Amino acid sequence: MNFKKFFKENKIFLAIIIGALIVGGAIYFSNLEKNKNLSSSLTNVQKFSKNNCSNLPELEDRAKKLVTKIIDGDTFLIEGGYSVRILGIDADEKGYPCYEVAKNRLEELILNKEVKLVKGKEDFDEYCRYLRYVFLEDENISLELVKEGLVVTRFSPEDIKFREEIALAEKEAKENGVGCKWGKVREVEEKKQFHWENLTEEKTGLKVIGACQAGNYYGKEVIVEGKVVDTFRSKKNNVFLNFEKPYPNQCFFAVIFSSDQYKFVQNPEKYYNQKTLRIRGKVQEYRGKPEIILKEPWQIEIGK
Repeated sequence: MNFKKFFKENKIFLAIIIGALIVGGAIYFSNLEKNKNLSSSLTNVQKFSKNNCSNLPELEDRAKKLVTKIIDGDTFLIEGGYSVRILGIDADEKGYPCYEVAKNRLEELILNKEVKLVKGKEDFDEYCRYLRYVFLEDENISLELVKEGLVVTRFSPEDIKFREEIALAEKEAKENGVGCKWGKVREVEEKKQFHWENLTEEKTGLKVIGACQAGNYYGKEVIVEGKVVDTFRSKKNNVFLNFEKPYPNQCFFAVIFSSDQYKFVQNPEKYYNQKTLRIRGKVQEYRGKPEIILKEPWQIEIGK
């Protein structure tokens, strides 16, 4: 075979082949580098998921920092985006009765203000949050929230700083029924009477039960009354309304399947959240919890 003649007659074809090999090689090594970077990123995520707080900068005792955001009644962010967990107290998580009032009060006290952060026994927790007692000038924020009955006390056995005065404040708040935790706000909420137009025993002939009683009525048609404390829209676009306690500890839940949502208000998971409702239907069991499936809007009513 005459190779010189072959190359001469097919030089354009060969140029295309060589060009394709060069481009292919460049793409291969580019993807190799991307995969290497991705692997490095995943490693960083894995390190973070294992709660490696080694990159957390040192925060000296009694440091003064600006509060930039309130997360809940016992956690906030400071300048730089770092999280601080207040020592000596424990506030309700989202979906529980005193969450909003404790969070709002902490905002009133320290948001956008410079606070002094006093160390306890430990420097930070497993979530890489600084553990500190918080002072606004000379005011102990833990002590103030406990006095107002918005949080409860919480101490590790080793941490005794300020324990006595905070524990005494909690005792006095309990005895006097102060705040959301110990009576006055909670009593108002529990005693509040709602007006119902349609879902009543008189109009339906059905028994009205509390959400946490629903587990006693499997297979029966009833009217369930309770407060929606959290909601969820699944990947299949089914909407779940959880009553009295957040998932997975809810007393009862109602579900609106995606195929029926055109009949209801838009974004029912937002519209019904934190409202007291009555739900009509047959109580069924799903994964150990009582539920009612909502197919029509007349099955649900908001208390007024």
